[in-house]
Amino acid sequence: MTTIQMLITIFAVVAGTMLTRFLPFLVFPEGKKPPKYVSWLGTVLPHAVIGLLVVYCLKDAVFSPYHGLPEAAAAGFIFLLHKWKRNTLLSIAGGTVFYMVLVQNFFK
Repeated sequence: MTTIQMLITIFAVVAGTMLTRFLPFLVFPEGKKPPKYVSWLGTVLPHAVIGLLVVYCLKDAVFSPYHGLPEAAAAGFIFLLHKWKRNTLLSIAGGTVFYMVLVQNFFK
């Protein structure tokens, strides 16, 4: 890749990122109420994304007596941690750390 191609690629990525970040503020300025459909999407999409993430993470897990146990334990840990603290970021980080500890120390 030449220097010009690299600069064009960087510019395209920066422009795409800026467009997706700033466009909602231009389309829905402060004080203007968004349409009901957009508000509905804001309430439904986070749950749909988490459901999709769970399916994606567990799609290759083989559940047999010894395989799939760390995935199931981590999923249960995330569920309990989220029910207890109600903090999505804590649940994701805690579940990741718990899964990595299980895989690296107990399920070699």
